Amino acid sequence: MYSFLRFPNFRKKAVTLSYDDGTIYDKEFMRICNSNGLKCTFNINSGHYGMGRKMSLEESIALYKNSGHEVAVHGENHLSLAEVPQASGVWDIIADRRSLEETYGCIVRGMAYGNGSYDDKAVETLKACGIVYARTTIATGKFDIPTDWLRLPTTCTHSASNLQELIDRFLEDTPTRFAHQVRPKLFYLWGHSYEFNDKNNWEIIENFGKQVGNRKDIWYATNIEVYDYVKAFDSLIFSVDCKRVKNPTCLDVWICVHGQDTFVPAGAEINIYE
Repeated sequence: MYSFLRFPNFRKKAVTLSYDDGTIYDKEFMRICNSNGLKCTFNINSGHYGMGRKMSLEESIALYKNSGHEVAVHGENHLSLAEVPQASGVWDIIADRRSLEETYGCIVRGMAYGNGSYDDKAVETLKACGIVYARTTIATGKFDIPTDWLRLPTTCTHSASNLQELIDRFLEDTPTRFAHQVRPKLFYLWGHSYEFNDKNNWEIIENFGKQVGNRKDIWYATNIEVYDYVKAFDSLIFSVDCKRVKNPTCLDVWICVHGQDTFVPAGAEINIYE
């Protein structure tokens, strides 16, 4: 389905991170992300500021606002959506979304399920709340482009025993005879920054950043940036012979059709083959 898709500037690989709960250890974690050019989505419980190891409201604003990273819903009170009445789930999501938007001055459309808990009822709840993607705790060990955005899987957590193997597979370029056979790869890493403190293993994310970060052949994006870009690609309109394409969206899109790299500007209709 996505063999034509290329990430911005014709990159074939992308990396996104998703970290939960807004603890004080996000400060060091963000420093590591920034030094390696990584982009992260931070999933925040707006009803828990200052509780336990969680940052205060003031600390959170100082860290996340205008940081270049994304803030996303994690439930005002971290409810398990599959285990509570639907009305309670609606309140938990809407209250969190509203608070995050007011606090950080942005539109919030994404989230991670509290405790990884969801069911079909929860998915319907999120649609009603204006949430467009929701991360689960499912790890596939793959680099596929998501198709079910409200049941969003990941590649792995940083504690995965095969993390290094996955990094190596992601970075390798497997040559093929035809360029159009090269499928794009998305590495989706998730976790909690407090795990690095509790297990005294900050070197895991340091090494991930050193190996995967600051590379010209990789696009680094937040979860919502990946969502918006893939949806822009999904909106492309091709002629039946794939020789002409129209981009009705407000985002530029890069594609590769039968070996032909083509830049499709926002709002443009162009010939792929001249």
